[in-house]
Amino acid sequence: METKKKMMIGFGVSGVLFLIFGVLLGLVLKVNVQAIGPEGSVIGLATLNGYMHELIGVHIIWYHITEWFGLVAILTAFGFAVVGLVQVVKEKSLFRVEKSLIWLGGYFVLVIGIYIFFEKYVINYRPIMLSEYLEPSFPSTHTMIVLCIMGAAMIQFQRRIKNQKVRYAAHILSVLTIAVTVIGRMISGVHWFTDIIAGLLIGTAMLFLYYAVDLLICQFLPDFQRCKSNEQNC
Repeated sequence: METKKKMMIGFGVSGVLFLIFGVLLGLVLKVNVQAIGPEGSVIGLATLNGYMHELIGVHIIWYHITEWFGLVAILTAFGFAVVGLVQVVKEKSLFRVEKSLIWLGGYFVLVIGIYIFFEKYVINYRPIMLSEYLEPSFPSTHTMIVLCIMGAAMIQFQRRIKNQKVRYAAHILSVLTIAVTVIGRMISGVHWFTDIIAGLLIGTAMLFLYYAVDLLICQFLPDFQRCKSNEQNC
């Protein structure tokens, strides 16, 4: 019953956050749209975004720092892909791989899909030029990806790492990666304020969705019966 309650909360929080993201998207597209970006590019909620950009300024060093922390997240995802591949080779069948790893892979595909969507359908561009071309900026997909990967990794670490000290260190690294990315991306000045908020909203919504489906798998699929006997790790 406790697992089912957590699952419903996960789906509920995810739905609410997706709804809030949708409202923010509508506001950015329609409210107070002004050409205050580079080369006359427009941004919604321009007064707020312009004020926050001037207040925070531009600190490119933080852009580069967050790029490195993004690499930590990508390597983490790659690590789980290797674990899944090892299971495929060992069991000689994709269908014998742990369902949690299959869902984790599907979840990463969804995250990549969201990234590609917002790269193709541009909502607004960066407040500064990082190259000779304008670059998409909404939402901060870097923030979203790091939050999605490292948040899901923490759920997997809790289940898979038996050594308490190693598990604790993995959690600390995950939280640090998320915190530095979110704060660093904000103060770097390479995104508008609403880009960062949007990245946080959609990233957290995806993470709660992952959590809820993972609990669903834990509750109903055979290879998670061991998890049901230790619900605090589900």
